[in-house]
Amino acid sequence: MGIEKHLNITGTSNVSWKDAIVHAVAEASKTLDYLSSVKILEQRAKIDGKKIVQYYVDLDIAFVIDRDRD
Repeated sequence: MGIEKHLNITGTSNVSWKDAIVHAVAEASKTLDYLSSVKILEQRAKIDGKKIVQYYVDLDIAFVIDRDRD
């Protein structure tokens, strides 16, 4: 049985919330090994005039700790 560690991160995009999630997971995978799940905690956006200009997503990303790693 593995141990998971959780890390809260924020993804951003000027396209959509989905794009913010995809990019945040891709960036996290560059420095974290054994990613196992992601939970969306909150979504929000910045509005300029009548248009959404930036999407923000707070994520709880989990990864498995490898105890045998050197």
